[in-house]
Amino acid sequence: MRILIVGGGGREHVLAWKLSKAKRVRKIYVAPGNPGIAEVATCVDILASDIPGLLRFAEEKKIDFTIIGPELPLAMGIVDEFENAGLKIFGPNKNASRIEADKSFAREFMGKFGIPAPKFQIYETASEALKYNKTLNKFPVIVKAAGLAGGKGVFAAHNKREYEKIIDQVLVQHRLGEAGNRVVVEEFLTGQEASVFVLTDGLSITYLPSSQDHKKLYDRNRGPNTGGMGAYAPYPVSKRISNIIENVIIQPTVLSMRDHGLDYKGVLYAGLILTSNGPKVLEFNCRFGDPEAQVILPLVEGDLLSFLVAVSERKLSDEPIRTRNGWSLCVVLASAGYPTDYRVGEEISFKQKLDSKTLLFHAGTKIDDSKLVTASGRVLNVVTVHENLKIAKQRAYEEIKKIHYKGMYYRKDIGNTGMKKMKRKRRK
Repeated sequence: MRILIVGGGGREHVLAWKLSKAKRVRKIYVAPGNPGIAEVATCVDILASDIPGLLRFAEEKKIDFTIIGPELPLAMGIVDEFENAGLKIFGPNKNASRIEADKSFAREFMGKFGIPAPKFQIYETASEALKYNKTLNKFPVIVKAAGLAGGKGVFAAHNKREYEKIIDQVLVQHRLGEAGNRVVVEEFLTGQEASVFVLTDGLSITYLPSSQDHKKLYDRNRGPNTGGMGAYAPYPVSKRISNIIENVIIQPTVLSMRDHGLDYKGVLYAGLILTSNGPKVLEFNCRFGDPEAQVILPLVEGDLLSFLVAVSERKLSDEPIRTRNGWSLCVVLASAGYPTDYRVGEEISFKQKLDSKTLLFHAGTKIDDSKLVTASGRVLNVVTVHENLKIAKQRAYEEIKKIHYKGMYYRKDIGNTGMKKMKRKRRK
């Protein structure tokens, strides 16, 4: 099979790496790709948002199967265009992608079908949102841009002043552009967060390993939200919580989407918070997570491609995906100033060769004058796999010492929550 992967970050790098091991794969193209991806696939200079260009390329190269990484082309309708042209593609169509692309739609959908979620209100103007503020008697609250904002559209308001400032920036100054034409104001919930991923063809469901992302910039979950500073998998939950997630959240969501007229085929990513009243949905995403994919896919054994193709052909069974025992951990190396003002073009060097078992996925790099340099806020993903989570963490941070670029920043506590949970479990 000739495969086309759309995207150019760490998620697309791990997809290319994983699929390069499949026996059925003859050739992998990635658009636009990056220097790391170029080591396992052929990069094509077409942006992920250039749907006509991607379609022409797929037809010219006789691509057998296309896999979409980021959410933007899905929200733009790339699946609809490819399927109309008779091409096989993995991902939900434009209508179904609204579960991520429009947070106001997603919240109303969850409310209609009784999916556990925070209480919320939706506003289109600052005056409406500020009237709501006059009735607020409990802070903090969460303010979300309804549209796609690249992981930068979620804000916590701890008091009236912060709330008014956020509303002004989003609905008056339009700092998030069209993504902020509407906002969703939600109650603030406390608890551990978990990412649950399933493959579905609209009826059958197959579970991938769960994960825990670290969205805050600083250690101990402080600072602004980012696209993700690291992750580990699997995320340990009790059998009781797992049953609630499957029977109260995932299965009802998939079946309700079908009843609602959403033809959902692809990966469904549920961002959950485990509250004292049970798990609730913080968000649904219509694609693999980043950096969650970087820790989930190394744990998957066997032919992932067959499952992805089965989803697109509506032939997915409830057969579980085989996974290896152990843990996978990813630390994101970012640029100083991320997620707001950060420098690019800093040369990346390696003081020593990385261990052969270490996986290095490129998130935002490019070649400039024959040198590997930084090209985005998130630059590299260092991934280690081991039977022991503590050892996986130790190895990841030892490997990071071998990498250098000016302004390199990373969290030091990735995986700590998982180790604490496992320690408490052993005590019981």
